Amino acid sequence: MNISAADVAKLRKATGAGMMDCKNALSDAEGNFDRAIEIIREKGKLVASKRADRESTEGVVLSKASEDKSFGAVISLNSETDFVAKNANFIALADKILDNAIANKCANIDEVKALIMDDQLEIKFLNKPVLSAKKSS
Repeated sequence: MNISAADVAKLRKATGAGMMDCKNALSDAEGNFDRAIEIIREKGKLVASKRADRESTEGVVLSKASEDKSFGAVISLNSETDFVAKNANFIALADKILDNAIANKCANIDEVKALIMDDQLEIKFLNKPVLSAKKSS
């Protein structure tokens, strides 16, 4: 089966997977686009399960107090690499989590994990939504 570069690009855009992963998935699926997406998802699950045991030894620790100094919090957000830990978006995420924890006066990590950070939260895996939640008004 001959796989075109356009097919690989289309699958890559739909999944966010690497070029060779897309090409191999299309080959394994004999050109079937939907089956190729499933192959990439399964491969992603395997990669994620292999990484589950890896230590997250890098990250950022932030602390802050409320405006009136009546409540404070410390947040530690970990990553596997220093490249991620030093990324401005990663640090901004930690800061946003910290601000929300202070605003909601979270007493423990479970309360922090339960927070919805935006009006619309969407977590994606391979560019497909796996969690959507709307903040109640």
